[in-house]
Amino acid sequence: MAMRSLVTVFGGSGFIGRYTVRALANAGHRIRVCVRRPNLAIYLPPMGHVGQIQLVRTNVTDPQAVEAALRGADAAVNLVGILYETGRQRFQSLHAEAAANIGAAAQRAGVRRLVHVSALGANPESTSSYARTKAEGEERVRQAFSAATILRPSIVFGPEDRFFNRFAALARISPVLPLIGGGRTRFQPVYVGDVAEAVLKCISSEQASLRLYELAGPKTYTFREILELILAETHRRRLLVPISFSLAAAKATVLGLLPKPLLTRDQVELLKHDNVAESGAPGFANLGIRPETVESIIPNYLWRFRREGQFEQVPPADTVGYGPSTSPRTLSS
Repeated sequence: MAMRSLVTVFGGSGFIGRYTVRALANAGHRIRVCVRRPNLAIYLPPMGHVGQIQLVRTNVTDPQAVEAALRGADAAVNLVGILYETGRQRFQSLHAEAAANIGAAAQRAGVRRLVHVSALGANPESTSSYARTKAEGEERVRQAFSAATILRPSIVFGPEDRFFNRFAALARISPVLPLIGGGRTRFQPVYVGDVAEAVLKCISSEQASLRLYELAGPKTYTFREILELILAETHRRRLLVPISFSLAAAKATVLGLLPKPLLTRDQVELLKHDNVAESGAPGFANLGIRPETVESIIPNYLWRFRREGQFEQVPPADTVGYGPSTSPRTLSS
């Protein structure tokens, strides 16, 4: 695709969105960023040259608004998604119905490329509403725009993530961290910058079209190992307490009532299944991308959860509860 093409990005003000917009801008594309609240996305235009990045107020559940947003676009990216439901923000409307709207409007507008970002673990048979609606979104976007490229990232990490940051913040105030389901669930965390590069590759490369890619990081970790990494990086000693899925679901019933839930019952359902790529599935290697490891990135932002910040000296392992000779204490379940 020629440079200076116009790319419409839906959900561009989110975590993955800000990195995707920057990657597209650095590659020379013009970007139309469609968001619910443009006033909350004013940090995006300075990522490009004057006039290169335009903010447009768009309701993705309104087919006419979506069609207007795609007018004149050469390519489109759908990054719309939520981690939990609140108010009128529902999984069904944003993961499935919005995807159908974007796919249909892109087809009518003659868009040449459509990249739909879903999630690893999307499954129409899942007990999780999040995973089911992600799978439905993939199906509906493909029905409307058969040439769509679908990306399924594992848990995405980076400076603004809601996973590593959340547990690092919890470790700052709580003497214990929960090992939901015993902490055995496996993940392949993927760096947000690598996901953005994958989107750019799919927009720019003919070879990347008509494919489904599972975007997984280079290493697999259990939930427990991730918490140990967080404790090591933040220089904290905390008790790791295994709790059953049923107990976690009961606690999530209460925690899910918070404006920004610490845990929901739907997230407990997700934790019952490993979040790893299928063996042999197309992924970063097929796009020519070498993904970053967790260890190479999290030191750049988790330092802020240390008691004395980035200049705190690393304490001896035996005084903190982590390191090669010891690890965070764990209670038996």
